[in-house]
Amino acid sequence: MCSEEQLQEIKLLNQFNLESATAIGIKVHASEAAPEAVAAAARLHAKGLTDQSDGGYLTERGIEAANHAQLLVGLLSD
Repeated sequence: MCSEEQLQEIKLLNQFNLESATAIGIKVHASEAAPEAVAAAARLHAKGLTDQSDGGYLTERGIEAANHAQLLVGLLSD
């Protein structure tokens, strides 16, 4: 079972564009984003999935995780 924190991390991973994962990152602005998104971004960085604590670019491991997350959401949407 996924925790609420894990669901927030998956939600954030789904915002990355995998077609240009190494060219386009995301920025989670603490002043504008929901606290849950800010915390999820920090956790993804702590896990080595992004290169910055406020989003940034996916690491190789992050690209793999985002790919799995996006595939799962796609399967559930069909």
